[in-house]
Amino acid sequence: MKKIDKLVLDAFIGPFLITFLVVVFILLNINMLKYFDDIIGKGLDILVLFELFFYFAIITVPTAMPLAVLLSSLIAFGNLGEHFELTAIKSAGISLVRVLRPIFFFVLFLTGVAFYANNNLVPKAALQAYSLLYDIKQKKPALDLREGAFYNGIDDISIKVDQKFPNDDAALKNVIVYDHRDNDGNTKVTVADSGRMYTILNERYLKFELFNGYDYREGASQGRDMGVKKSGNNASLSRTKFSKMQMVFDLSSFQLQQTDKRWFQGNRIMRNMAELSNDIDSIQNQVRNQRLNHYLYRPTYFNYYFKKDTLVMPIEIYKQKLRRDSLAKVPYRDRMNRDSTAAKATSPAATADSAIIAKPQPAQAQTKKPAVAKRPEPKKATTKPKNTPKVASISKPAKVLSDSAKKARRDSIFNAPVNRDMAQGAANQARQIKSQIMNINTTVDTYEKEQIVFEIQWHKILASSFACIAMFLIGAPLGAIIKKGGLGVPFLVSIMFFIIYYVVTMQGEKIAKQETISVAIGVWAADFILLGIGLLFLRQARIDARLFEADFYSVAIDKVKGWITQKRQSGAKIAPSATK
Repeated sequence: MKKIDKLVLDAFIGPFLITFLVVVFILLNINMLKYFDDIIGKGLDILVLFELFFYFAIITVPTAMPLAVLLSSLIAFGNLGEHFELTAIKSAGISLVRVLRPIFFFVLFLTGVAFYANNNLVPKAALQAYSLLYDIKQKKPALDLREGAFYNGIDDISIKVDQKFPNDDAALKNVIVYDHRDNDGNTKVTVADSGRMYTILNERYLKFELFNGYDYREGASQGRDMGVKKSGNNASLSRTKFSKMQMVFDLSSFQLQQTDKRWFQGNRIMRNMAELSNDIDSIQNQVRNQRLNHYLYRPTYFNYYFKKDTLVMPIEIYKQKLRRDSLAKVPYRDRMNRDSTAAKATSPAATADSAIIAKPQPAQAQTKKPAVAKRPEPKKATTKPKNTPKVASISKPAKVLSDSAKKARRDSIFNAPVNRDMAQGAANQARQIKSQIMNINTTVDTYEKEQIVFEIQWHKILASSFACIAMFLIGAPLGAIIKKGGLGVPFLVSIMFFIIYYVVTMQGEKIAKQETISVAIGVWAADFILLGIGLLFLRQARIDARLFEADFYSVAIDKVKGWITQKRQSGAKIAPSATK
């Protein structure tokens, strides 16, 4: 490695690491603010919070990497230009493209890292993060008793405490407990002068120790217990005085329950490119099946009109029919092969061949037995009963209608007066056919929209990685033109281009979902626009253009004014000569 390459890499790698961590931290805070209300007050362990933040930090890598490359390249080449190091390099006969080469190869390496993170790490981190976030949302808030207010966080239990002591968190004063676990109203009430509250068995249960109080129980009347309604208030009321009483409540709903992650795996952000490709193929297969069903159900829609009309299927629908028919025969293929083999084995020709093979004739001549003449057997006398009636089997010939008779019958059916039942039946059948067609079209539209969403995610994995190259081609030449280091001007310029990138990406995805443009154009539009801007900045940086100096624009304005004045003067000279 040459010294110039080492100089440029040292100027880039340090700012890149710092800016990458800063950008990840900023984006992480922005993302976590959306779930702030779902996290605070749940009494989560610090390890759970660290795990959640770690997974969301990985999710921000596709967005943080291009922005960090843009900001660090601006800082690096701005510092080189500000300290006249870039001028010294150019004076030595080294072009700007040669200076950009080592960082460009390093950015290519970062692009590969970004692609690996987008395709492998981000889907797994998203699965872990959103499943954990779902479990946190389902978790109840931490147990927090407030003075003078009823607490209803525990299922079917209401607790009121008049006073809590700051020196002893477990000590309570004037405790009231309503037990609604029997779903019979306020029939169980416990009142105590003081008490203590703490958790047991790894915070799975809440234990109350109450002192100097009363336990009230309202029981059902005897008639109500027997299922008989009686008038009047016949319920019994019991009061028990105690000096110490213990109550235990289940806190299992306050624990963080782990949900099976397979319920979240179908989301597009939790799939890599191979899985997204399989999902897209599956959706396309479903769409072709729905369209094929539409063609297959068509003969059932029309019982009279267009019944013999032929409709040619599109080639992709016909291929889907052949594919589906072949797949339907797969479970019976082995059985059909066994049946065909057995049929060949039991055929007469196979039996004769097998008999010949099993019993071959001997080579030597065999001795023949003398033929013995057999006596003819006497014929049995067959006597027929007299006067037996003869039964003749007479088959009734089928009645064949002529063409004129068929036409007359058909005309009689069509010319018959239409009654109310016939009209109602035809209308119901038409509504049913319309409903079926609309359902098929709705299903196809739903599948196509879902396919677009998966295709957008597939392209985003590549586009967000390629954005590192586009951002570098903007930042490095722009830093060489600005010649300002630090975090001031580079930070403002980076934010401006990042906003452009973000807005164009969001609008492109939105228009692609509306099927106005293709998915590839909608996702890759921001990258190609920034790439064109970067190539323009690179051209200006090679010729040492002063894009951010007032003199550059004043000179350009003067040139435009001079060109306009010259055009006006030439037009004024042409006008008198034309009049002559």
